[in-house]
Amino acid sequence: MTYETSETSAIPATGGSAARARLRPRWNKVPEVTAYFWIIKVLCTTVGETAADLLNEKAGLGLTGVSVLMSALLAVVLVVQFRTKAYRAGVYWLAVALISVVGTLVSDNLTDNMGVPLETTTTVFAVILVIVFAAWYRTERTLSIHSIDTVRRESFYWLAVLFTFALGTSAGDLLSERMDLGYWLAAVLFAAAIAAVALAHFALGLDAVWSFWIAYILTRPLGASIGDYLSQPTGDGGVGLGTVITSALFLAVILGLVVYLGVSRKDVTEPERAARHAA
Repeated sequence: MTYETSETSAIPATGGSAARARLRPRWNKVPEVTAYFWIIKVLCTTVGETAADLLNEKAGLGLTGVSVLMSALLAVVLVVQFRTKAYRAGVYWLAVALISVVGTLVSDNLTDNMGVPLETTTTVFAVILVIVFAAWYRTERTLSIHSIDTVRRESFYWLAVLFTFALGTSAGDLLSERMDLGYWLAAVLFAAAIAAVALAHFALGLDAVWSFWIAYILTRPLGASIGDYLSQPTGDGGVGLGTVITSALFLAVILGLVVYLGVSRKDVTEPERAARHAA
């Protein structure tokens, strides 16, 4: 939570009462980055992959129909998210799970339905993401996720999240196809890349903001590789659990962790930390 002086704080009080500054709270709308954050994020990306495949295969709506349905659900949840006054674990992570599915479907529609090459979608999504970050920094002078406490900052945040999922999907598919990696080996490769980013941050001083967003992008193909490994048939290099069981399993774990965080509030940004990063 951060604080800002209200517009009336500089106006002297009348009627004999002492003049005093009045502060109104501005709560951070996103969670603190903890181990719980990264665990749930990877689980959400896995669900994004398996749920998109499940809906496309079982719902009978086709890729376009599923995309419209999930986009409408995401829009409703984002409206609720924007209307909340502070971070609420259930609403926030439901939005992330849905945006994971939508980001996957955006990339799949372009490549499967429209025949756009993965090289093109990867490049386009990367450019769009850079534009989002540039516009965000130009207007707010910060990319800190510890002070997502205005509608404009939150709008930039969710745009960035959407395109990290789309970019992660395209880049992950491109790398997997070009290198012909198996699901398990791909997961190990992306996990190693995330570990390298963490090492660069903690040991070599890589900027915290860029470390976060690079790792955020890489968790998308990591989660997708894990999801494919668990859900795909053994003949295709997977475990053979299927998309239904895999999706249900990961959703159950996500639900358990989100309920725990909602009760314990272990991922709520401390007021002092939020105020320090908002400066």
